[in-house]
Amino acid sequence: MALDKSLKRFGMLYGSSPVMERLYQQLDKVAITDATVLLAGESGTGKELIAQTIHQTSRRSKETFIAVNCGAIPAHLIEAALFGHEKGSFTGAARQHVGYFEHASRGTLFLDEITEMPTDMQVKLLRVLESGMFLRVGGSDEVKVDVRLIAATNRDLEAAVKQGSLREDLMYRLAVFPIRVPPLRERNGDIELLAQHFLQILNAKDNTKKTFSRNSMEMIRSYTWPGNVRELKNVVHRAFILSSDTLVIEEHLSDISARKPTLHEGFLNFSVGTPLADAQREIILATLKHFSGNKRLTAEALGISLKTLYNRLKDY
Repeated sequence: MALDKSLKRFGMLYGSSPVMERLYQQLDKVAITDATVLLAGESGTGKELIAQTIHQTSRRSKETFIAVNCGAIPAHLIEAALFGHEKGSFTGAARQHVGYFEHASRGTLFLDEITEMPTDMQVKLLRVLESGMFLRVGGSDEVKVDVRLIAATNRDLEAAVKQGSLREDLMYRLAVFPIRVPPLRERNGDIELLAQHFLQILNAKDNTKKTFSRNSMEMIRSYTWPGNVRELKNVVHRAFILSSDTLVIEEHLSDISARKPTLHEGFLNFSVGTPLADAQREIILATLKHFSGNKRLTAEALGISLKTLYNRLKDY
């Protein structure tokens, strides 16, 4: 499938807007180094794709790339997951286990949701970044690795430090080369191009020739896309499934045409008749924003488990 000539590509990223051009320039310069990179951007902006692009355009490209979501690993297991453990180091440790750092040696390790990592683990991570050495859980011999680290967060860094979810010394150590990932609403002109691109991919897969109507494209263009590129891709996919003929029209975009609640001074105002699923989604996202992306505080405030919150966010 031919890529729209007006939609530029850099590694695994697509976009032709000025902010994406600046992002490409940054990535091009940092990829050839071994500098630690800290990506900061909203959920759905493609931080893992950026990390993969850095890896693929680096001199480590033929080595292993491993992506780890720090928030998805239980706090009591994260040390063993990252650094491994020795046989008999704890109940159930029937054999030696090699952690992510060793698996990624000579390659790249991407730690997503770094602010969800327990602070005691952040101290140990800081030491690895400084020395390149660590101990497996239950071990006495230090292991030396050569890993290029890329970290990411969807939270405001200064707020995370103030709230105690990110150590200040670790932030500065990670931010050797900080990169702000622009949200989709700031990528002037990219929304339409990406929507067309995602539709072309689906057309090629199903051997169809579906297109957007003028009004449906205007809806896509005017929507704010709080879920960013991930949300756009899912909305296009749903519209593709719903459209029975060759034209995607407004009713196929019910995800973004529904009346949205408004947030004002900490309160959400809903229209009567708002579907429960939509209301739940907006409450969760508004609460997450209120707590500056802190998922643990969000789950506690909503009275749900952290696992349930992650499942909901994954669905969204």
